Amino acid sequence: MIRQLAFDLPGTEAMTREHFFVASSNALALQAVEGWATWPGRKLLLVGPEGAGKTHLAHVWAALADAVILPATALAETGIADLSGRAVVVENADRIGPAETQLFHLHNLVTASGALLLTARTPPRDWGLRLPDLVSRMQATPIARLEAPDDALLSAVLVKLFADRQVAVPANLIPYLVGRMPRSIGSARALVAALDAQALALGRPITRALAGAVLDSFGGE
Repeated sequence: MIRQLAFDLPGTEAMTREHFFVASSNALALQAVEGWATWPGRKLLLVGPEGAGKTHLAHVWAALADAVILPATALAETGIADLSGRAVVVENADRIGPAETQLFHLHNLVTASGALLLTARTPPRDWGLRLPDLVSRMQATPIARLEAPDDALLSAVLVKLFADRQVAVPANLIPYLVGRMPRSIGSARALVAALDAQALALGRPITRALAGAVLDSFGGE
């Protein structure tokens, strides 16, 4: 029985540990997050492609550590001093842009007595950072990687997404889609939405024939 999912979802979706599907693509990252009490330097960077599960893992850790979750783009308007001693998640740190100084101060403040989890699509060397002190601190941050989803994870995600829409599909449709779709969870989300919309427009159930037609014109992410 599928009980756990690991992928970035809209805020209305459950992002708890019990909804986290453990697969070979994310097991090591989950282990690192759950072992947060022993993080070197009180910090960790989650790196993985869009839709690989970074946001879900960030929420899992936030529940464990009572952490505040902030998008990197909001740091310029955040009262950094108020976060002293807290556990903090900075999402999409690779999009930090002009808020490098704020991230530098947040890093120093939080890692002194709290804990810091960052998420990004790429490692710090690719962020275009200009502040030397921030570069050194980010490059010294341990990295846990989430890989592109494997067949088991994509299958679980598709089953969950169809169930969320209360859409019944033939049992053989899931492996058919997994073998032909772009290999990302964002693409799985978009594909299920496209299939549901097409089936509603045509007044037909979702079959392999309908799926094939949608896949022929589907670009994914």
